[in-house]
Amino acid sequence: MHLLIPFAFCSSEGCRPALAPLQLPNLQKLLRRLTAQPMDSGDEASLSPPHERALARALGLPTQDGLIPWAALQAQTTLAAATDSAWAFITPCHWRTGAKHVAMGGVPLPDFEAKESLALLTAMQPYFAEDGIRLHYEKPGRWLACGDRFNGLPTASLDRVAGRDVAPWLPGTSNAIPLQRLQSEMQMLLYHHPVNDARSARGVPSVNSFWVSGSGVLPELPRVAAAASPPVVVSSLRAAALTEDWPAWVQAWQALDGTECAALWATLNQGGSAELTLCGERNAQTFSAEPASFLQKISDLFGSKPPSLLLEQL
Repeated sequence: MHLLIPFAFCSSEGCRPALAPLQLPNLQKLLRRLTAQPMDSGDEASLSPPHERALARALGLPTQDGLIPWAALQAQTTLAAATDSAWAFITPCHWRTGAKHVAMGGVPLPDFEAKESLALLTAMQPYFAEDGIRLHYEKPGRWLACGDRFNGLPTASLDRVAGRDVAPWLPGTSNAIPLQRLQSEMQMLLYHHPVNDARSARGVPSVNSFWVSGSGVLPELPRVAAAASPPVVVSSLRAAALTEDWPAWVQAWQALDGTECAALWATLNQGGSAELTLCGERNAQTFSAEPASFLQKISDLFGSKPPSLLLEQL
């Protein structure tokens, strides 16, 4: 059992004081028994956040920043698509225009039904097709796009841009210029679209733009994915972290500690395989079940540091 926990710590100012008094007894027991592996170090400006890098590595996917081919992997799974094509996710979204910047609204969009998504895809498809991009419906909040434009085009994860100014995260390479033009065209197309008229009448955010992510080519079926069970990704901290709701984040951590962490602890005690990956906004670290050294055993006898000190390093 491999547990992967995104947003175990956040760089935002309010996270550290929220973490300090947090009691996570099962996590603390796991950290005493498991052996830390080398830190996967990064920074907050990377396009691919630590949890995506860690998951990609576990699945045997390329880990180049902004070019983890999540969309190509999904296309192969749902569309039986060829692995040598370039793919990306297209996420219909709402951009909030402020006095100084344009920020990404909540993702996924609230009250966004399949019929609305399909209607917008149908309206937008001809414009994408002019640039050699084919759109495929996957689910209301996410479409699959195939085209050479996405080959070698680094894109930022939605987990980086949600709730933030979009400008620093937009693709900045020369091959992104057609996508920038598409962004402008779609904003004009969507402004008076009947779907948005209906959404405005319901009092929910309009769909006024799209986000490109998960771009790249899947070179071959990941060997690791075929040979081993993928990690269990626990997403329960995500919503509170992205909205910086620290009381909710604390509650989510406590619930996670009492469920998933407790289950991993039970697996470890029963002699099963146990692995834990904790991810922040900069770094990720994996802890594996390995024979404890003499010094580790002595350290366990005298207690261990609180998990907060480790989490702050993420």
